[in-house]
Amino acid sequence: MFTEQIDSPALIIALIAIIFNLIAFIAIAVDKNKSINDSTSRVPEVYFFVWSVFFSALGVFLGMIFFRHKTRKLTFVFGIGLLALQQLLLIYLLLTK
Repeated sequence: MFTEQIDSPALIIALIAIIFNLIAFIAIAVDKNKSINDSTSRVPEVYFFVWSVFFSALGVFLGMIFFRHKTRKLTFVFGIGLLALQQLLLIYLLLTK
């Protein structure tokens, strides 16, 4: 019974999404820390959008809110927010199939 659940493609996709979101959340924290310390080796903004497209928009969005990072940029707030909603809906549809 337990092996049937693990073999489910929808569950595997959901687990991958969780891992990617955690990595994105940590990346926001690292970039925020680098911005405070005026580091020159910051994470380029385009990386956050690329990560968001690949199932990590929720992690980026929650990182933005939690660390108060990139929240003044409307392209981040609306773009990442819409991607997060889209991905949550997709995961919901896959898991309730």
